Amino acid sequence: MSEILDVIVIGGGLVGSSAAWRLAARGRRVVQLEQYAPGHKHGASHGTSRIYRQAYDNHLYTGLAASALPLWRELETTTDIGFLELTGAIDHGLPQAVVTKARVLAEAGIKGEILTPAEASDRWPGLRFDTTVLHHPDAGRLHADRAVVALEAGSRFAGADVRHGTRVLTIAEASYGVDVITDSGTLRAQHVVVAAGAWTAELIDRSQLGGQVVLPTLRTTQEQPAHFAPLDPGTAWPSFVHHPGAELSTAGIYGLGSEDGIKIGEHATGPEVTPQTRSYIPDADGEQRLVEYAEAWLPGVDSAQVESLTCLYTSTPDSNFVIDRVGAVTVAAGFSGHGFKFGPALGELVADLVEGKALSPQEFRLGVRLS
Repeated sequence: MSEILDVIVIGGGLVGSSAAWRLAARGRRVVQLEQYAPGHKHGASHGTSRIYRQAYDNHLYTGLAASALPLWRELETTTDIGFLELTGAIDHGLPQAVVTKARVLAEAGIKGEILTPAEASDRWPGLRFDTTVLHHPDAGRLHADRAVVALEAGSRFAGADVRHGTRVLTIAEASYGVDVITDSGTLRAQHVVVAAGAWTAELIDRSQLGGQVVLPTLRTTQEQPAHFAPLDPGTAWPSFVHHPGAELSTAGIYGLGSEDGIKIGEHATGPEVTPQTRSYIPDADGEQRLVEYAEAWLPGVDSAQVESLTCLYTSTPDSNFVIDRVGAVTVAAGFSGHGFKFGPALGELVADLVEGKALSPQEFRLGVRLS
C-alpha cells in the first residue's frame, strides 16, 4: 500500500500553489497535482500582470491583502525571484465607492490620500481622472507567471512534491481521509485541498462529494483584457480601478502597467463558458469598448496599438471567495476575478483550515448564496 500523505493539493494555479507552499512550510507532507504542464494558459493564473491593492469596501479583504504583502516579500527572498512592484494604486470615479475604500484604509491604519482629478493628473499624466481620486502607495502590480513559478519553487524548497501532467479523476472518502484517483494511480492522504479553479465544481460532482460539499453556483466566464502601447515608456503608471456611476457610464475598468504594455479590462463582463468550450478568441465588440475607453481616459497610450488576450474568471453570485472545510476536504474556489493579490494569505487560511486552527470567515463558507 502507498503511504498516507498529510495533504494532497489539487490545482497548480495561484491558490493551489499558495496552499502547497504554506502547508509544506509548516512541515506537512504535501503532494500537489496539476493536470497541465508548467506555464500553461488554460486557467486564471497566467500572464504578466495582476493588480496588488489593499483598498476594499470591508476589513476582511483589506486585512487579507495587507497580510499577503510580507508573505509575498518572504517568497521573493526565499526564491530570489522578483515579481511584486509597488507602484501605488488609484481608485477613481463614483465618490461613494472611492470614499468608502478610503475610510476602510484609514480604519486599518493603511496609508491613503484623496486627490482631485487635477492633482492626480499632475502626478500621473497617462491617465484622465473622474470626480474623486484615492491613492494608496502600498500597492502596485504582480507578475503572475513569475509569482506562480516562485510559489512552486518555494513549495519544493519546503519539501512539497509538485507533479505536473497529472489529472485527477475522482476523490473518494476513506477511513484515513481520502483516496485521490489520478490518471497515473491512486494517492492516499489524511486531507485533500481542492483548488482546481474552473474545474472545481465538475471534480466535486464526479467525486460524488456534492452531498457534503455544497458549493454556491460557480459561473465561469472568458474575460478579455487588452494591452495598449504607452506613448512614453518612461511614464509612471499606478494600478487603477475606474468605478462607474459618475462620468463613466459603461462597465467599471481596471488597469495597470506591465512589460507587455498598459493593460486594461472590464470586470466580469465576458460570456459564460466551460474550460472545454472556451474559444480563446477575443471578442471584437469587447476590444472596441476597451479602445474607446483608452481614447477617452488614457491620454498616455496609443489606442490604435492594441493586443487583446483572454483568461477565465470563476465567480460566485456575491463575488466572495469559497474557502471552507468539510471533513477531510477543503475547497478553495470562486475567486471572482480579484483573488491573485491575496495568494499566500489565502494559502495561510487554507493551511489553518486543514490543521483545524481556524474557522472560515462567514463570507467564504460553503453553501448556496444569493446574488
